[in-house]
Amino acid sequence: MLRIDDLVVRYGSAVAVDGVSFEVGAGEMVALVGPNGAGKSTLINAISGLVPPHSGTVACEGRIAQVPEGRQMFADMSVEDNLLLGGWSIRNRDLGEVYDLLPDLAGMRKRKAGRLSGGQQQMVAVGRALMARPDLLAIDELSLGLAPLVVAELAEHLRFLNRERGTAVLLVEQEVTLAFDVCPRALVLEAGRIIAAGPSVELAQSETVRKAYFGDLAVAEMMTGPTAQATTEVST
Repeated sequence: MLRIDDLVVRYGSAVAVDGVSFEVGAGEMVALVGPNGAGKSTLINAISGLVPPHSGTVACEGRIAQVPEGRQMFADMSVEDNLLLGGWSIRNRDLGEVYDLLPDLAGMRKRKAGRLSGGQQQMVAVGRALMARPDLLAIDELSLGLAPLVVAELAEHLRFLNRERGTAVLLVEQEVTLAFDVCPRALVLEAGRIIAAGPSVELAQSETVRKAYFGDLAVAEMMTGPTAQATTEVST
């Protein structure tokens, strides 16, 4: 349902996304992982139409809604009003479906968004995106600044949405373990280019992924440094 072909995004002379191509099928959950500065947020913003591409194409057979990095709540507005903003483009004011999918939101609908915890705000951000009734939910850094238990709860909500509604998910995430656990397929972005793609269970064992995050030197140190030596000594 989503097809990206040879996408290039520039900021002046700097290339942030360099010839990226991939697809997300209907109802599929795909992770896009990579270290800081890899171009993940630029890519998802280009997919959502927030950043113009220099070249290449983005084609989607359906509606895309984005959960932005940092949640970006209107702090002085109520949870309910934040949610309603998500449905503005399609004139959707029916909150019932979102409350059914994310029942915790109903109990806090009159509270100011700025007074919620980080996890609660992230749930509001997901609900706001769902008000657009998307076929594809693009999420930028689900786990940012959140406790592991909160992240696990949000991840389960994503699985539920995918299972019950068939909503496709593109999860842009720096936390590799989370991304691979939630999404059966993944892409690895480094310096604006996709350097690996495939089943998450295979990429989790890939040295390419370790190098993307830690670099050749760090990987070599992990294999030959004090920790590895200590392991060798214990085993002998």
